[in-house]
Amino acid sequence: MSATKQILALNRFDGDDTSHFPPALAERVARRRATFGAASVLFYEQPIEMVRGEGVYLFDAQGNRYLDMYNNVPSVGHCHPSVASAIAAQAARLNVHTRYLNRGVETYAERLLSLFPEPLTNLVMTCTGSESNDLAMRIATTVTGKGGFIVTRAAYHGNTSAVTAISPSSFSAAPVAPHVRLIPAPLAEGDVAGVFATNLRAAIAELEESGIGFAALVVDSIFSSDGIFADPPGFLQAALSAAHEAGGLFIADEVQPGFGRTGGGMWGFARHGIVPDIVTMGKPMGNGFPMGGVVTQPEYLARFCASTGYFNTFGGTPVAAAAGNAVLDVIAEECLIENAALSGDFLKQGLLELQKEFPRIGGVRGAGLFIGLDFNDPESGTPDQPYASYIINAMKRHHILIGAAGLYGHTLKIRPPLCFNIGHGTVFLETLRKVLAGG
Repeated sequence: MSATKQILALNRFDGDDTSHFPPALAERVARRRATFGAASVLFYEQPIEMVRGEGVYLFDAQGNRYLDMYNNVPSVGHCHPSVASAIAAQAARLNVHTRYLNRGVETYAERLLSLFPEPLTNLVMTCTGSESNDLAMRIATTVTGKGGFIVTRAAYHGNTSAVTAISPSSFSAAPVAPHVRLIPAPLAEGDVAGVFATNLRAAIAELEESGIGFAALVVDSIFSSDGIFADPPGFLQAALSAAHEAGGLFIADEVQPGFGRTGGGMWGFARHGIVPDIVTMGKPMGNGFPMGGVVTQPEYLARFCASTGYFNTFGGTPVAAAAGNAVLDVIAEECLIENAALSGDFLKQGLLELQKEFPRIGGVRGAGLFIGLDFNDPESGTPDQPYASYIINAMKRHHILIGAAGLYGHTLKIRPPLCFNIGHGTVFLETLRKVLAGG
């Protein structure tokens, strides 16, 4: 069986030997390592210095243009002029914490909440998805009186102390925390709903028998770090029922699938016809401006606040609200959810055609502009992480940026900005075909 891969090891630059780099690049890397130390993480066999972004493109210091198939943070496009101007205008006028009334902040909260089903009618704004998931966990333990959480084996939900414990893709040699249980990612085919719910019930039983108890199931609703598992729509209904039958909550992490990416609506959970107990948001919420949020029902939030004072200085500032409002404007005005469905379907169909031609391609999965492409050994069928790494770096040499995901790091994570269109898709598919053919 292939070795599992830590999330930061996927596509990571190994900086031990820069002797073959141009002197200026080697010096830049050395300076970076001297200041950031062991926390320095760069991409690709040879790192890139980016200086500008526009739409689906990034530009390096040498003037090369790269088609970005990876970055989910600038969801409506790099440096979108509407978002950038909204941030600048509000920053020049007022930016304070949320202990003052502010019409922009209040309007944004009402507008965002209008996109959620009942009874999800309260919003707490944060700065990051990690903070959002941390707060969601605290609410869940307060509401249920239990301390146990269940996640999938390669999940990633953030990097606070509490959230790292439910992010096994961040682990290296550390053992799984006693209050956490890991279950396999959903199957790619077969009885997806039944098997996933059965595994969940078994993990719930373990937590209950341990005396810790079951507080919540936390899932990224497209299972992005596990390798992207989106279908069939509706398979999460059985998991929601199992969680509720056991007295626990269902937390939907929409940091990556949210804000229209799956092409079937604003939220990934909506594809499954479910209403989670808590929804968390982050990265795409402000198109690069640091903001996040937790949406839940008033009863749950009231119970949490009765026992714990909560305040976030930078969560929900007027500048954050301006960024968030601009993102919602762009999604609507540029029909980006519809575009994600149309362009994503074109991309997926093209990848399925390549699968017929190249036996190293295993599964092709996803929804909208969030697609996973597996590479397997054509003889044994085992995950082929080295080949995935080769493809990633070869695509970079052709000025296309892509990343990896999955328990074994053998899945291309295809996740371009939502302004990506069929023309961009044609370029990507033609280039990938050339690289797969050895070009």
